[in-house]
Amino acid sequence: MYPTIFDTDELTELRDMTRKFATDRIAPGYLAREKAGKMDMDLVREMGALGLIAPELPEEFGGMGAGYLYAGTIIEEIARADFTFGYIPLLASLNGQILAKFARPDIAREWLTKLTAGEIVLSIGLTEPKGGSDAANLGLRMERDGDHYILNGEKTSISANQISAGTVLFARSGRPEDRARGVSALLVPMDLPGITTSKFSNMGQNSIGHGSIWFDNVRVPAEYLLGEEGQGFVQVMQGFDFSRSLIGLQCLGTARQSLDETWAYAGERRAFGKPLAAFQGVSHQLADFDTKVEAARLMSLNALWLKDRGLPHTAEAAMTKWWPPLLSYEAIHACLLIHGHAGYADGLPFQQRLRDVLGLQIGDGTAHIMKNIIARERAGRAAVAG
Repeated sequence: MYPTIFDTDELTELRDMTRKFATDRIAPGYLAREKAGKMDMDLVREMGALGLIAPELPEEFGGMGAGYLYAGTIIEEIARADFTFGYIPLLASLNGQILAKFARPDIAREWLTKLTAGEIVLSIGLTEPKGGSDAANLGLRMERDGDHYILNGEKTSISANQISAGTVLFARSGRPEDRARGVSALLVPMDLPGITTSKFSNMGQNSIGHGSIWFDNVRVPAEYLLGEEGQGFVQVMQGFDFSRSLIGLQCLGTARQSLDETWAYAGERRAFGKPLAAFQGVSHQLADFDTKVEAARLMSLNALWLKDRGLPHTAEAAMTKWWPPLLSYEAIHACLLIHGHAGYADGLPFQQRLRDVLGLQIGDGTAHIMKNIIARERAGRAAVAG
């Protein structure tokens, strides 16, 4: 990556270390992992041993107590090597901050030290078949029964649903008409009786996998409640500003790698006696995307910089969720075309990257939802509601 105003000596050192690990260890197996539809947990543990999983968490939980920019730097570099592998630090940072803030201290310590070490993966269970973008419209029920909660219902389109040791789950604990105010959050160990899963066959992102999780009278100890009962959605959803910025950098890391490879190709490949870069139809197109990718990258880093300082960043985070995934798809598509049929074939990674980044125009909030958030932050909730 190119230097930015946000760089420090420590961030530069972290980026260099992450890039070496990503280039040497992660990149070579990218296409093979996708074809097999399997995550390499040995590599995840290597990543954890280097301190590259959720560095923003406190040291007592296995983190480095570093700033949020550190998490963004890592995800950006990992995604250059393998877009889907970027889900490992992304999910760890999102779920890690939720557990660190809302779980009982002993439970947080037990789970997070394993998470940051790369020994386990956690998923987040929010989306339901009838919910989608209407995230507060949840039907999965949790009922108190003594020292346990009983869960019944389904979650769908859940990342890492078959490899996760636990799920941060959102469930309806109040009346449906209570909407967000009737939703609670639980940490649910995935080995409890009554849990079954399925795996979807997707266009991309198959090494991390997505699918459904069914809960049939699953009993979860009440001590696994996250935050206050009936307040989980309101409390925990604040953390999604963080993950939206990370998603932006995940997509842009993949786009940047594609652009760097295509600039090199355009300088070497000759047509009509000249390098491709001599044709403005090629070089101007790449220059256009290069400019936009750098602008989107700075926007994403700025959102994390604001979070590091405790400043409002909800609108900025929403911007990083809708524009970078779209921009990255368009940039990678252009890179694929410039490579001709070689880019279309599966010997090069462009076709896989294209399918991978497309998924994040859907998951974790569509562009329409993000623009609603931006409008609400800029004009005010009452004005947007009409």
